Amino acid sequence: MVCEILAVGTELLLGEISNTDAQVISQGLSEHGIDVYYHTVCGDNPARLSAALDIAKRRADIIITTGGLGPTADDLTKETIAAAFGKRLYCDEDAMKRLRERMGPGMTPNNEKQAWLPEGSTMLVNDWGTAPGCAFYAEGCHVIMLPGPPRECTPMFRQRALPYLESLNDGVISSNYIKIYGIGESSMETMLKPYLDTLKGVTAAPYAKEGECEVRVTARGRTREHAESLCRPVVSRICEILGDAVYGIDVSSLEEVVVRGLTERRLTLALAESCTGGLLAKRITDIPGSSACFGWGCVSYSAAAKERMLGVSPATLAAHGAVSEETALEMARGVRALSGADIGLSVTGVAGPDASEGKPVGLVYIALSHAGGEKVVAMPSRYARDRARVRHFAASAALDLIRKEILR
Repeated sequence: MVCEILAVGTELLLGEISNTDAQVISQGLSEHGIDVYYHTVCGDNPARLSAALDIAKRRADIIITTGGLGPTADDLTKETIAAAFGKRLYCDEDAMKRLRERMGPGMTPNNEKQAWLPEGSTMLVNDWGTAPGCAFYAEGCHVIMLPGPPRECTPMFRQRALPYLESLNDGVISSNYIKIYGIGESSMETMLKPYLDTLKGVTAAPYAKEGECEVRVTARGRTREHAESLCRPVVSRICEILGDAVYGIDVSSLEEVVVRGLTERRLTLALAESCTGGLLAKRITDIPGSSACFGWGCVSYSAAAKERMLGVSPATLAAHGAVSEETALEMARGVRALSGADIGLSVTGVAGPDASEGKPVGLVYIALSHAGGEKVVAMPSRYARDRARVRHFAASAALDLIRKEILR
């Protein structure tokens, strides 16, 4: 089935807010094998919304709208959609009861419009706000209306709209996500294409993410177990082809893999960051439970901080500079000794926008020190597009170094 997402709200067109609802919905539909061919954004104007609906229902099997379900005069999504599909509105008693219970004495007459739904529709209960969603089938289209605020739209989509859509399909769809770091999109596709061209009944779609890649493997089966069994050999073969570049299956991030791996092995990590300015520590501590493996980190941004906090030799700094293999290694040794952690990791480099010490923007050195040995790697300057990008890539490269050297 083909879906069109129609976001309603003048504030979206003015750029006052981002259309994060469409992103969440597109990702969820993709996981369930539903193709999204069009995103449309329309202001709070009944004539323009009617025109957009007229186009959408000619080219989509499913129309999902967001926004315009509130109590104010410009919230006209339900009324406009009902008219576009020749439906009358009726007051849903259950919706009105829930609305009164939720709002209590603060309910005003204009709130009552939220309980009016198109005839023949299924109410989608909103436990995260006041305006219920609804769904109906007409003129060859399934229409689903969701509230606009992301705090309501996201759970409504996941817990109300997706079960409704799943009931329309025969069988069950299962997907696995293979996460890849260290090779680019073009290299990944070149390696995988001969195998992907042979697939039947299972799809494998490669994607480029920020600094990494992903392959989504999807199959439809009679049951969840059947669909998963169809995906399993494809996932296994893709992992064989890509080798060490695969850092996980159905995981959220490199930092999740690192935190989980260190915790399972009862290893502790300490960080000494220069150019990343604490970004690496931030990404690690974003993972719940990271305190089991991470307790020490310092931002040694200046040469003086490297000397006083980490014991980097002034001679090393004078001879090789702050951005060097030698300094990176002494930083890693220093933070390991200071913290007593099993692993010391350091990052030092040139984030830009200007070169430093005669070294190009984007050049970063990452060092590891642990009982099994020491290692320093250089991240080349080809990542030098902007300061934020260099820092992000440096943090990812550091995490990947831990994964490859410590966790494998």
